[in-house]
Amino acid sequence: MRNLTERVAVCVATGLYSGFFPIVAGTVGTIPAWLIAYFVLRGDQSLIISAAVVFSVLSVWSGTMCERLWGHDPKKIVMDEWAGMLVAVIALPYTLTAYVIAFFAFRFFDVAKVPPAAQAERLRGGWGITMDDIIAGVYANLFTRLVLYGMEHW
Repeated sequence: MRNLTERVAVCVATGLYSGFFPIVAGTVGTIPAWLIAYFVLRGDQSLIISAAVVFSVLSVWSGTMCERLWGHDPKKIVMDEWAGMLVAVIALPYTLTAYVIAFFAFRFFDVAKVPPAAQAERLRGGWGITMDDIIAGVYANLFTRLVLYGMEHW
């Protein structure tokens, strides 16, 4: 039986247990963050930035705790996806189109591990778990901006 701290860490790290989905856990685990961003935060930039910071801190903490239980960067940890998804929508227009593009771009860049994301993943504990997703979120944000700019000007 786990102690209370470990139970809370598991609940947080797995994104309220969404990371236990048996296939494509990272994608399934990103969906709750997208839903929070679109339907709860609704384009409010101060809330989006605050949530990105909170999710990042929770990801580092819970990721460090859960690595002790499950080994290095297990797939069921998805709080890092929550943090990265929120970074992906910072300062984007609050439109379904922008948020859908950001979701798919984030999933692509999270899987692709474009440098320096691959290097960041090697950081110790929850830092390595979280930072590659933050970087993927930045790439997704920039990519989404380019696509939206292209849609507007072509």
